[in-house]
Amino acid sequence: MTATTPAASTTPSTDGRTQALTAPRPARRDVHRGFHSNALTLLAAAIFLFLYLPILILVIYSFNANSVVGVWTGISTRWYAELLHDRALIDSFRVSLWVAFWSTLISTVLGTLGAMALERFRFRGKLTFDATMYLPIIIPDIVMALSTLLFFVLVAVPLSRYTILVAHVAFNISFVAVVVRGRLAEMDRGLEEAAADLGANAWTTFRRVTLPLLMPAVVSAALLAFTLSLDDFVITFFVAGPGSTTLPVRVYSMIKFGVTPEVNAISTLMLLGSTALVVLSLWLERK
Repeated sequence: MTATTPAASTTPSTDGRTQALTAPRPARRDVHRGFHSNALTLLAAAIFLFLYLPILILVIYSFNANSVVGVWTGISTRWYAELLHDRALIDSFRVSLWVAFWSTLISTVLGTLGAMALERFRFRGKLTFDATMYLPIIIPDIVMALSTLLFFVLVAVPLSRYTILVAHVAFNISFVAVVVRGRLAEMDRGLEEAAADLGANAWTTFRRVTLPLLMPAVVSAALLAFTLSLDDFVITFFVAGPGSTTLPVRVYSMIKFGVTPEVNAISTLMLLGSTALVVLSLWLERK
């Protein structure tokens, strides 16, 4: 009897199929994610150019040697030097500094006290007071300007730098209160309670514990208020009187006769000053 050897198996090996099934495939999710990331990057770049390209052009042409805007003939700093000899511009800058300093001082004190009252105390009408505190931030500047002007007309107060001061204090208080209140909400009240347990009265606790912890936010709010007051145009334009022209209003009156390199130069200086104050304010707020 002849032994028969088993025939070779004709079933194809599954090793290749298994490897094909388990081989890594290009992930569609990663491809889509990369596409979306590139699209968002391009969109962000387009928005960035749309917002800041005009400002960059302004800064560049402030160094233009030619007095004709749009005709570049070389780099020069003559327009910055001529600003020092413009008496009207210097006077308006002094008015702006005066208004910004006093409005910042008053609004910082009142805004800090308002933030303390809203965050730490309960009283009748607190909800209404809390809502009205945000109105100067929400309503348009033109509405704020018209309402302030109408108030001065009704009480028969002549327009001057003092009416500008009152108007700036009115809208700066809200910004100060929002910044300071945010810091108060994050503070650990355990330190104040510990000071009270050690025998400190309310004033000593506020002066030795609360105020030092709150000081970065207070300084940050003050810098923000100073910047807003220094740069304000709409409200100031409505409530300014004779001899109380601020720097933004002066620049606006200069633009009526055409955009000159001198206007570009003063605008660049205002831009740099405001940017520095805002950056410093944000840095102090995060400390």
